[in-house]
Amino acid sequence: MESKQTVAVFGAYGHTGRFVVAELQAREFLPILVGRDPGKLKALAASHPGLDARQASVDDPASLDSALAGAMAVINCAGPFATTAAPVIEAVLRAGIPYVDVAAEIEANADTFADFADRARAAEAVIVPAMAFYGGLGDLLATAAMGDWTAADEAHVAYGLSSWHPTDGTRAAGAVSRQRRNGRHVRYRKGRLEYHGEDLPTLNWSFPDPLGTRAVIGEFTMADVVTIPSHLPIPDVRTYMAVEAAMDVSTPDTPAPAAVDGHGRSAQTFLVDVVLRSGVAERRAVARGQDIYAVTAPLAVEAVRRILAGRTRTVGVASAGEIFDAPDFLRALSPHISFELRQ
Repeated sequence: MESKQTVAVFGAYGHTGRFVVAELQAREFLPILVGRDPGKLKALAASHPGLDARQASVDDPASLDSALAGAMAVINCAGPFATTAAPVIEAVLRAGIPYVDVAAEIEANADTFADFADRARAAEAVIVPAMAFYGGLGDLLATAAMGDWTAADEAHVAYGLSSWHPTDGTRAAGAVSRQRRNGRHVRYRKGRLEYHGEDLPTLNWSFPDPLGTRAVIGEFTMADVVTIPSHLPIPDVRTYMAVEAAMDVSTPDTPAPAAVDGHGRSAQTFLVDVVLRSGVAERRAVARGQDIYAVTAPLAVEAVRRILAGRTRTVGVASAGEIFDAPDFLRALSPHISFELRQ
């Protein structure tokens, strides 16, 4: 019998990390539980007998090297990624293994591309940031919608979330991002990130069924403004968030997600509507599913599966749409996400 492929999960005891560990086990990988807090790591290991648990700190490179020893890849689920991404990437470059993270932080993802692109390419390493609901999914949808177009004028990513109960990790990452921006908002226009202090507009977005027309916050900017233009020649990338979800995540006392099924998923549902425009022509890709945190796990684990199988299109730092066959990847997520193209 072949031995299982080992994948280290940094931040394994976090909300998303637990989904990733479960998904790895469901797909016959062998997770290595890695984290910074020894107490939380011990508690998680007790609920997963037989799995190796290793404590590591981003301030201690030797501990990261020990934690990744024997792993064939690492999935970084530990935010804020402004703190964890660079040290863990340095460790995987030393180890010579692939790296995937689930960062939704715009600046952290931009830093990964800026700081590691040349070194990763020279080492023929595979580094995939934002391989998650925010950043990865939108990029895959935009790439699939792009099809045979060589360029587009605009990309619009509208998030129709029924609600958004943020985790502690989401709140911590948001606080770091706000601090880095000095309270400003960010958008992607004319091929670059812009920071501004203008009020965000509220407008209506015509979602496909079953949502229909809903009020959304315009320029509610997510990691798609880093991943999509990293490889697609689209100078204007805009993202939108359903008003109800935006209010949830901005309210300090919104509770954390609560499980409603045996998989630990919350009742939250989502519809992601991606529209590309080139002149008067328009193309659209749509994804539907349940629980944005839970669905991040199959996105990240499918990425690792394809990387280890050699089903990649490039090396270096690359977003999901650049390194994978986007339509095929999305179809492979069919147990978790329904996907359709409207061209």
